[in-house]
Amino acid sequence: MKKLISACGIDCSKCEAYIATINDDNDLRQKVAVEWSKRYQHQMSHAEINCNACQSEGIKFSWCAKCPIRACATAKGYRTCAECSDLPCDTTLSTLSNG
Repeated sequence: MKKLISACGIDCSKCEAYIATINDDNDLRQKVAVEWSKRYQHQMSHAEINCNACQSEGIKFSWCAKCPIRACATAKGYRTCAECSDLPCDTTLSTLSNG
C-alpha cells in the first residue's frame, strides 16, 4: 500500500481527520473538530472533518484548498516540499508554526 504523505510532510495515516474519514467515525470527527477549533481559533463542526489526504483525488479538508505549502509544492511540480532545495523556507516555517 502506498504511504500517503501530505505536501507538508504529515503522515496521513496518523492524521485523525483522515482516520475519522476512512472509518466513518463521527465521534472522532467531533473530537477533532473541538480540538482544532481551539488550536486554530476557528470554529469547526464535525461535518467539516473529512479528508482522504491532500494528495488524493478524494475529499480534502477545507484547508487544503488554501494551504500555502500545498500550493507552493504543486506550483513547483513537487509532490511534497521535502523535494525542494529551498526547504526550510518562509512558507513552511510560517505555516507550520501555526499548528
